[in-house]
Amino acid sequence: MGSFVKPMIIGAGIALLVISFFVFGVDAPHPDWGKYWRARPLIVTPLAGAMGGAFYAFMVYQSSRGFNRTLAILLSLIVYVIGLWLGIVAGLDSTMWD
Repeated sequence: MGSFVKPMIIGAGIALLVISFFVFGVDAPHPDWGKYWRARPLIVTPLAGAMGGAFYAFMVYQSSRGFNRTLAILLSLIVYVIGLWLGIVAGLDSTMWD
């Protein structure tokens, strides 16, 4: 259990930094976005990053059971980037990604 927590926190932290770059870079948000428009992307995107970190931990576990370690890390990186992109799109849907 503990081996899953650290990669999930790291994945969520990276995702939070990436989405913060977009969210806090907006000086004048559109009035249709609502008062708390920043909450959704700042929650959804780190959750996607945490799931990418969990997938990494799972693949490291699989590599200890005989799966090719290089392939496991490469696959984890690809899944993380795709998941992060989808988390950004889902978080910014109907605001900046309209």
